[in-house]
Amino acid sequence: MNKRNIYILIFIISIVGLGIIQYRYLKIGLNLAEARFNENLGQSAKKIKFDLTSQNDLTFLLGKAITNDSTYFKSNIDSVRDASSYFLKDFIASSLLENGIKTDFSYKLFARDTALFIYSSNYNSEVKKAKRYPLQLNGYLPNLVGKTLILELQFNNINGYFLYQLNSLYIPSLLFLIAIILIVIWVLRSFYWQQSNITMTNEFINNLTHELKTPVSSISLAVKILQQQDNEENNVLLEIIKSQNERLKVHIDDVLKLASLDKKNIFKLTLTDYFPHLKKLCEEFFLFSKIENIQFNYTLKDEKLLILCEPKHLSNAINNILDNAKKYNKNTPKLINLNAEIKNKKLVISVEDNGIGIAKKDQHRIFNKYFRVSSGDLYTVKGYGLGLSYVKKIIKLHKGSIEIHSSLKFGTIITFKLPQINQ
Repeated sequence: MNKRNIYILIFIISIVGLGIIQYRYLKIGLNLAEARFNENLGQSAKKIKFDLTSQNDLTFLLGKAITNDSTYFKSNIDSVRDASSYFLKDFIASSLLENGIKTDFSYKLFARDTALFIYSSNYNSEVKKAKRYPLQLNGYLPNLVGKTLILELQFNNINGYFLYQLNSLYIPSLLFLIAIILIVIWVLRSFYWQQSNITMTNEFINNLTHELKTPVSSISLAVKILQQQDNEENNVLLEIIKSQNERLKVHIDDVLKLASLDKKNIFKLTLTDYFPHLKKLCEEFFLFSKIENIQFNYTLKDEKLLILCEPKHLSNAINNILDNAKKYNKNTPKLINLNAEIKNKKLVISVEDNGIGIAKKDQHRIFNKYFRVSSGDLYTVKGYGLGLSYVKKIIKLHKGSIEIHSSLKFGTIITFKLPQINQ
């Protein structure tokens, strides 16, 4: 079992353990809440039984209602029973509240094996999980009917009441537990992302070192031979030196570009008319395109492109996109179009090609550092997945945005949008 699985297992066991401990504390809290409830209910029961012992307005009304005697009242017996039920419930609620019990309840006042009874409108004898507390009454009412009278109090949602009493305990505990879970998950994800990034970086450095050794060795060998000979073959050797030196320069530049961007003090935006820079870039790329039989067209609709920018880095980013449009293209002829215009107070630069395109599943990842599309023939072009990461970082530092629209075998359109400065 690797370290990652061990950490995840420990995390799961810890969370389950915390959950079990919290559950046990909750059970203890519920038991304590029930014990306190029973104690308070006992105090309330004493008061209720005492107040119902002697004859008073409430017991007199209850006696008439339970015996179905309406001769004393002008109302019918149903009205007498309704009134007695209302006053009795109000009396019980007041007695419970005096001892700190504030929850829904129902009741039934009855004599066993008789039709003598009265109950609240919300009483339901079929509720199986209801807590029932019978109180045997003494004094006036039992003597009146000649039977033992029971006042049964019923609490249907007593566990919910207990939980409500403990909400200041279990709700913060639950929130803290959730917070711990989220933080640990975030830390683990960050940790393994860093590990993955470190692994990718090490692989990149190893590959880069290997690639750098080859052109350096070739240059060294060519220089040695040039020092010993002076003839027409030197032209071939010079071509080798030039080719390998350019290859080495590209590799080094790719690394230095990203490294330099981490030093924010060297990247300064200045108010610049970018039109001459963009025009020069397009003219140079046009010349190279003619040599390589690439059909490159560019349209610069506005002759003043005033933006806050770092011209060198912005030009490098656009060159990078143009270079990709050239490299990842197997069609004949290769077509590349660049358009620049001011639109909605933004400088919009788009580069369109008829190349191999990018699958939709890879489009959101191509700007990640070291990522390269692994399908098709893209690996026939050597690289390290640094170019587009550099482009994205440059556009972000210019407070701009970058969009990509691409379809496999139908080409790609990459669009920059940079805020314009009006003067």
